[in-house]
Amino acid sequence: MIRFASFSDRFRWPIVAAWVVVIALGAYASAGLNDLLSNRFDIPDTESTAVLNVLQQDFGQRGDSTFVLVVQTQDGKPATPALVVETTAAATRAADALGDATVGLVQTSDDLAYASIGTTLEPGKAQVRVAAMREAIGTVPGATTYLSGQTAINRDLQPIVNEDLVRGELIAIPIAIIVLLFIFGTLIATFVPLAFALATVPTTLGIVWIAAHEINMAIYVTNLVTLIGISIAIDYSLLVVYRFREEMLAIQRRKLGPEGDARRVPLTRAEVREALDPTMEYAGHAVVFSGLTVAVGLAGLILLPLPFIRSMGVGGMIIPLISILAAVTLLPALLSLCGVWLGRIRVVPMRVLDARTDDTSGFWVRLSNSIMRRPWPFLVVGSALLIALAIPTFWISMTPGSNKGLPTQSEAVQGMLRLERSVGEGTLAPNQIVVNTGKPAGVWAPAELAAIGRLATELRADPAMSTQPTAVAAVSDLVAKGDTPEARKQAIAGGLVDASGQYALVLAASRDAYGSEEAQEQARRIRSTLVPDAAFPAGTTVLVGGGPAAGVDFIDQIYGSFPYLILFVLSVSFILLMRAFRSVLLPLKAVILNVLSVAAAYGLLVMVFQFGWGEWAGLPQTGQIEAWIPIFLFAMLFGLSMDYEVFLVTRMRELYDTGLSNEAAVAQGLQRTGRIVSAAAIILVAAFGGFLLGSLAAFQQFGLGLAAGILIDATLIRMILVPAYMRIAGDVNWYLPNWLARILRVEPSPIRHS
Repeated sequence: MIRFASFSDRFRWPIVAAWVVVIALGAYASAGLNDLLSNRFDIPDTESTAVLNVLQQDFGQRGDSTFVLVVQTQDGKPATPALVVETTAAATRAADALGDATVGLVQTSDDLAYASIGTTLEPGKAQVRVAAMREAIGTVPGATTYLSGQTAINRDLQPIVNEDLVRGELIAIPIAIIVLLFIFGTLIATFVPLAFALATVPTTLGIVWIAAHEINMAIYVTNLVTLIGISIAIDYSLLVVYRFREEMLAIQRRKLGPEGDARRVPLTRAEVREALDPTMEYAGHAVVFSGLTVAVGLAGLILLPLPFIRSMGVGGMIIPLISILAAVTLLPALLSLCGVWLGRIRVVPMRVLDARTDDTSGFWVRLSNSIMRRPWPFLVVGSALLIALAIPTFWISMTPGSNKGLPTQSEAVQGMLRLERSVGEGTLAPNQIVVNTGKPAGVWAPAELAAIGRLATELRADPAMSTQPTAVAAVSDLVAKGDTPEARKQAIAGGLVDASGQYALVLAASRDAYGSEEAQEQARRIRSTLVPDAAFPAGTTVLVGGGPAAGVDFIDQIYGSFPYLILFVLSVSFILLMRAFRSVLLPLKAVILNVLSVAAAYGLLVMVFQFGWGEWAGLPQTGQIEAWIPIFLFAMLFGLSMDYEVFLVTRMRELYDTGLSNEAAVAQGLQRTGRIVSAAAIILVAAFGGFLLGSLAAFQQFGLGLAAGILIDATLIRMILVPAYMRIAGDVNWYLPNWLARILRVEPSPIRHS
């Protein structure tokens, strides 16, 4: 780290110039990034994906790109044959505007008529045609039209999501500036962390732009990179700049002596260079290991078998690695250039800054002394509270996706709500059961038709099935009297048989929304019980897909691999922290407490959104947690919260190595880093808490989980449990056997009895 400091100081101008060029290139490239991103959500090697492929290749439609046109009478009167004719014409116009699309049978219920519009286009390509489709639909006399379906809903929600993200940034950035001004007290020092963030985020997006040419990158990767990039950039630069200010102040005091205002003593270039060495040796060292733990946490997402999540892992992993590179090159170069100016343009009174350097009083001194005197009460009470917050995790119920809590101002959501009230929540995403005879252009045998009939009968009798007469549609209904050419023609026109006659499609709409526990259980029951009980003849293959089954496959895929993600992240983080702390016990403690803090965040999500404890604050009771959220919370929280562990314990390690006792090192380490950890946490909580003001329940869940996890970690764990535990453990904290030290290539740490 000292060599990095020397290199960055010597070549400070070329380094800054090189970064300016890299930033400009990254910003230019990332301007075209959105055109390369995809909202494809494939679940490879699953039964539901096999159904999607059959529907696309043989039926001319994709189940995940289907639109629904809802036409409701304005006077509330029942739907008439004339409304059916108008709905058919409007749906045909929409299909023509979409391209490569077909219109399903028009059905009626109460005061509305509705028709599905199927297409072979992928969701992303279909989404961009929504405006043209609505223009083509036009108006229906005496009725209101709504173009809905999941693709249309996603299209309508995109600007709302963007507004929510911008709102979060508008909240977080001013708070970050205020906190940085308060911590540093001067405008010049505040500028450095902001410049660091402005360097790392565009650079990372430029690299993502390159990666997007080779792999499918998720549409939300830019939001993830921006969110994490700003967070860790401020974290890392805050730690390094604060330590640099400490080292410069120490040099100024040595020059002036014990009396007078040391900050008014000017520093020479050589003295700035002198302050840079210990800054990078200790704070820079902490940043490198902290960045590696964040990268490990997010790299774990690459282990999951879903391309959508893997791409997020790639983007998330790049940002801490770029931040590390900037922290060991750009940041010391900026400090070298701005060193003599960091104390200029003061905005916080000098007496406030002087009070922070007082080692005999203040909040952090009182807190650390209290914990050192009575560590057991702090440890027991803090642990009990942490475990109590984590216990509700055992009741977590996950959904692959939910339409609950969606903003109702969009046309697609309004159409969905009207259709749900009339025909049931499962109508928009029914079960899709494909029967493959294995005989292209063959004639359906009576045994095959009879089996389809038995399956349809079982589906209608299933307690989770919608009570609507049209909830189950099967080819057996049309050809029950014989596989005649006319019956076959009707079945093909209705989208229940493919043109070759090899495949038949059975549609079964659940009573409940596709992501509900009941709908998921029904999809499992169809696969495990109803299809086998239908007794299809030998040679016939039956695949179950559609919304509920795809949700089941999604959850099974990601949570089947989740234990491996956890094992990878915990193992690699443990090894990294052993090398950073030169200890066996401290990394183990850090990993255990981090897992508990993530579990506590899960528990809060359950209490607020499942149990409904957040309704008083305007947060909806959703009954379930979006399945992707626990995965991303673990990856992000484990890395980001480990920042604080590294900041805190590396300072304690440094003090212990100078000869201080374990108790003194722990107390002074908390006193000197507590303010930085708190400041960083305030900024992150503000950034993530901004999601709570958004319109989508999923983003509210994500924001609460991140904000709560960071807050719990920075307060209950780092301020209370870590120092209490380390006080009790004593010198054993720092033990690292010689053989392990040789493997890790660090100095051994024998037990010292202080």
